[in-house]
Amino acid sequence: MTHCVLLNADYSFLNVVDWKRAMCLVVKGKVQVLKQSKRIVRSAEGIAIKLPAVMKLIKLIRVLYRNRVPFSKKNVLVRDGFKCSYCGTDKEKLTIDHIIPKSRGGETTFENCVSSCKPCNNRKGDKTPSEAKMYPKTKAYQPTISEFLIMRAKKLGINDILKDLGIY
Repeated sequence: MTHCVLLNADYSFLNVVDWKRAMCLVVKGKVQVLKQSKRIVRSAEGIAIKLPAVMKLIKLIRVLYRNRVPFSKKNVLVRDGFKCSYCGTDKEKLTIDHIIPKSRGGETTFENCVSSCKPCNNRKGDKTPSEAKMYPKTKAYQPTISEFLIMRAKKLGINDILKDLGIY
């Protein structure tokens, strides 16, 4: 599956779109292609078109950014790199572990939750890290929107393209 970077009219990063959506935007004339990829799409009539790698919208879209990333299990896993914060494995199914357990007054926030594999989460149970002698290797913190955009760009492999254009 090929993804295309979609920039706002002021060259700020908006989103990553699927190649089919990118072709629809190109055909409708809503975007300007800044960089083409090496992949080619051929139509039934034999027309060959290069897929866009980076596109810029013609009209500016006003974007209201939240100042904080909303808490969710997926966002905690993204922040921790889809690895267990205790043993570092990425082979097991991951869950969310409360550093200070909920039974002891711990809240469900980014600062109190880390990703954990099921064996580590069961071993820790409802104990504090000092009682269980299990300390998370990653720091629990509230991530910013820009950190999430950079992580997403790295995961999709488009970080180099954005650096070449001077966006990141």
